[in-house]
Amino acid sequence: MGIFKIEGGIPLKGEITPQGAKNEALQILCAVLLTPEKVIINNIPDIIDINKLITLLGNLGVKIQKTGAGSYTFQADEVNVQYLETEAFKKEGGSLRGSIMIVGPLLARFGRGYIPKPGGDKIGRRRLDTHFEGFINLGAKFRYNREDHFYGVEATDGLTGADMLLDEASVTGTANIVMAAVLAKGRTTIYNAACEPYLQQLCKMLNSMGANITGVGSNLLTIEGVESLGGCEHRILPDMIEIGSWIGLAAMTRSEITIKNVSWENLGVIPNTFRKLGITLEKRGDDIYIPAHLDGYEVKTDIDGSILTIADAPWPGFTPDLLSIVLVVATQARGDVLIHQKMFESRLFFVDKLIDMGAKIMLCDPHRAVVMGHDFKSQLKATTMSSPDIRAGISLLIAALSAKGTSTIQNIEQIDRGYERIDERLRAIGAHIIRA
Repeated sequence: MGIFKIEGGIPLKGEITPQGAKNEALQILCAVLLTPEKVIINNIPDIIDINKLITLLGNLGVKIQKTGAGSYTFQADEVNVQYLETEAFKKEGGSLRGSIMIVGPLLARFGRGYIPKPGGDKIGRRRLDTHFEGFINLGAKFRYNREDHFYGVEATDGLTGADMLLDEASVTGTANIVMAAVLAKGRTTIYNAACEPYLQQLCKMLNSMGANITGVGSNLLTIEGVESLGGCEHRILPDMIEIGSWIGLAAMTRSEITIKNVSWENLGVIPNTFRKLGITLEKRGDDIYIPAHLDGYEVKTDIDGSILTIADAPWPGFTPDLLSIVLVVATQARGDVLIHQKMFESRLFFVDKLIDMGAKIMLCDPHRAVVMGHDFKSQLKATTMSSPDIRAGISLLIAALSAKGTSTIQNIEQIDRGYERIDERLRAIGAHIIRA
């Protein structure tokens, strides 16, 4: 198991370019199963979770060719659907949360899709009901083997369009249902659909393949089923979670950093949320420039003077994946912040590690924490800690880079699942970090 050794308290300086978006790539890669024609995808991040999915597609029989850094050609003209019922697939599919999104395309094109209970971050209950209720609405039959936690949906006579109101605006659930509906007979409407930029990207890609999806960007999608889809070329957006991570890193280490090519129009409320913490960031073309915050940053209270609350919400609200970053940034702010993590009940449990480093945090319950900022008058102390999940892992890494002394982070495979060559990229802007 790898570790990072980090010498903190050193200001950084330079430019950093965000990787391709992990959460978009998981959807886009599954969509290649919808056509026998070639699909070219660019800006794919080289991270553990994405590489696992690419390997899974290869084992399903998809022909894969790497054509350059982050660029691949996929052709699913000889898919081996029988692989889904092997023990090897049960083990492979169960290690990756994103594997759930192969079910929709397989069901649409081949009439059946199976998946073991997916893995991923241990951040609380992550229900799959929205996915399978959507498939059932389209006419699929559902079965679940409780003994080995194996899910299956089948539609031997094909899928038929339907009107549905999702019980939650699940991003992966919406993506899965959309990919199933594009080849269904007739019209499908999905209300309370997720409308994140990555879901919009999936819909735009499918339309370029010949699908007929309208309402993209809203919470009401209308899909007219088509008989088949063709090939296309698609470029993945920069990762908004990584962009938010670099904003937090710059503030905590009081560094002057430029984040390149961020796709400002797809960042939503992320820039303004960091501004509420008192962080200065400037739009320079399609880049974000963050000056060194030598005098710190002051939290803005609500209009009535009450404590600032930052909470997650479905898009266009603030993404839950960045709440861990906001929490660690707040530890050195001038003022107090209430962090309200609504979606996952275990995501705030990493705060004990920050408290060990000297942060002033009161965990109110599994969903809420009050952070009392130090205003850099009391620097965080180096320590040894373990990364519990991707987002907590990057938050602890940011804390270590700002702390006085040398910290050790264990279980860094969790960080590598979501961040590409992070130690190399941080060293390029002056960080003292070693992978051991």
